[in-house]
Amino acid sequence: MGLNIGIVGTRGIPNYYGGFEQVASYLSAQLVDRGNAVTVYSPHNHPYREDTWKGVRIIRCYDPPLGTAGQFVYDLICLLDARKRNFDVLLLLGYTSSSVWGRWYPKGPVIINNMDGLEWKRSKYSLPVRSFLKYAERLAVRFSDYYIADSTAIRDYLQWQYGIESTYIPYGAEIISEEDNKILKTWGLSRDQYYMIVARMEPENNIEMVIEGFLLSGTGKKMLVVGDTGNEYGKHLQERFAGQAHVVFTGPIFDRVGLHTLKTCASLYFHGHSVGGTNPSLLEAMASRALIAAHNNPFNKAILGKDALYFTTKEGVSGLLLRDIQAGQDAAMVRRNFEKISSHYNWEMVADEYEQFMYECYAEKRQLLSYPAFPGLSTARPVLQ
Repeated sequence: MGLNIGIVGTRGIPNYYGGFEQVASYLSAQLVDRGNAVTVYSPHNHPYREDTWKGVRIIRCYDPPLGTAGQFVYDLICLLDARKRNFDVLLLLGYTSSSVWGRWYPKGPVIINNMDGLEWKRSKYSLPVRSFLKYAERLAVRFSDYYIADSTAIRDYLQWQYGIESTYIPYGAEIISEEDNKILKTWGLSRDQYYMIVARMEPENNIEMVIEGFLLSGTGKKMLVVGDTGNEYGKHLQERFAGQAHVVFTGPIFDRVGLHTLKTCASLYFHGHSVGGTNPSLLEAMASRALIAAHNNPFNKAILGKDALYFTTKEGVSGLLLRDIQAGQDAAMVRRNFEKISSHYNWEMVADEYEQFMYECYAEKRQLLSYPAFPGLSTARPVLQ
């Protein structure tokens, strides 16, 4: 007998969108394999049309085409449906458009909130929106029972700002052994003759800075920019760099093996994220044995430590591309990052920690001294500090 778990706050599974959807996809399937019943809420217009996926039940809720406002309506509909279910645990992935409905959270299940990154710091938002997001963060703290931080920096912030204890559980990455070099031909690329960046098209991901630094370097290689350019900022980037033949916008790539191959074969992989916790795309680059150049901030350094090249300006990006290659040092960084995935940031261990935490929270809220009804509970590894 396992727990009955609901997951709210994503654009559905399997992943066709971003980080939380990646978490929901891997985590839900792993929890089902461990004997739990898992339900993930998805928008009504998600491209995957089946009612289950890898044993995970999918409940579709109406997602009105109202832009940002539609996200709030969608989350409310999901939460109202969850009130009718007999969940033991309700896992909320993020709080941006759900915490305002905190008074309508289901009363029965344990409410666990993955607190995401510091959303109110994102530069794409106006000052009034940032103020609202800080308010939403406070509501998430108020109305949730327990908290997960996907970064040690987020954990420390929550302790300092709100005086609450959160449990650090990072994300994972899948190790893919095969390669499909056809994707290189698709984009006219050759191994080690291009750089790449994978990100949502948002200012705080520093895509523009990376492209500017790349052009400043004049290396003659190509820069592959992977991500959906359908939003306003994405369109701005495409328009600004439209005349640069060496800058290639691919759009989103959901072919796992193909994307892995692109990361493996890149001369340098740029990770420009500057706000938020542990980002899945960074872990996946580590798993693909990419040499990583990361924006210099506490979130990235908490994962990479000394095993990356760092930048903060376009001049810094250019300098990294023009540096003298140190093959032995670079190979050592790649190896150590891959070892971190094998020993720490893999989905099996992440699922172990989520399951352990959910059982402990369930037992504590129910004032149980033990939970013999749930045998075979896996022992989570100690987390890296």
